[in-house]
Amino acid sequence: MKLNGRVALITGGRRIGAVVATELARAGADVAVVYRSSRADAEATVRDVESLGRRAIALHADLRDPAACDHVVDDAVEQLGRLDVLVNMASIYRARAFDELVLADWEDQLAVDLRAAWLCAQAAVPHMRRTGGGRIVNFSDWVAASGRPRYRGYLPYYVAKAGVIALTEGLALELAGDEILVNAVAPGPIVAPEGTTAEEVAQVERATPLGRWGGEIEIAKAVLALIETDFMTGETIRVDGGRHVS
Repeated sequence: MKLNGRVALITGGRRIGAVVATELARAGADVAVVYRSSRADAEATVRDVESLGRRAIALHADLRDPAACDHVVDDAVEQLGRLDVLVNMASIYRARAFDELVLADWEDQLAVDLRAAWLCAQAAVPHMRRTGGGRIVNFSDWVAASGRPRYRGYLPYYVAKAGVIALTEGLALELAGDEILVNAVAPGPIVAPEGTTAEEVAQVERATPLGRWGGEIEIAKAVLALIETDFMTGETIRVDGGRHVS
C-alpha cells in the first residue's frame, strides 16, 4: 500500500509514536494521533505533520474505556474523511513486584495494550472495507516475541504483549479476505525509558549484539515496511538490534 492520500490513526503518539507519525506524513499520509495525558506532545506532533504539508489532528482519549476506542476511530474518519491504517501503539510500561500487584495493575495493562488494540481494530475494519483494504500494525515487545519472559516485575506487561502477538495472528486470518493485512512490531532497545541511568544504558548496549540503541526512526522504518507490503500478514517483526539472539 502506498500512503499518498491515505489516512493513518496512531494510538500512543508520544516519543516513538511522534516519529512514526511524521514519517507516515512524509510518505504522504494524513495522521490522527491519540493521547491520554501528553497533550503538548500530541499538539507538537500535529504541527510537525502539518509542516510536511499533510493534515493532522490530535484526539484525547483514555483507551481503558472501551467506548473511547470507537470514538477515536469515528472522530478520525469524520475529520479526515477515511481510515486506511491503524497503528496500535498505546501501552503501559511499569515495573511492579509480583507480591505488590493488584487487580487494577492487571486490568489497566490488558485494557490498554491488548483490549484497546482489538477494539480499535474492530472499529476500524468497516472503514477499511469501504476503501478496499487497509493495514493494521500492532505493537508487542521483543521479549514476548522471543517466547519467554526475561525480566521479573513485568508480569501483566509480558502477558499483554504476548497476547498482542496472538491477536495479530488471529486478526490476520480473519481479515485476509478483506485485503486488510495485520502485522506487529516488537521493539527492543530503541530509546531508554525516562529515568534510566548512564550505567543502565551502557548495560543494554553491552547486551545488544549491534552494540547500540536503535532510535525512534528504526521503528518508523518497520511500520512503513509493514504498511507497504502487499503479501505479508500475521507476522511479528523484532526490531531489537539482535537482542533475541544474544
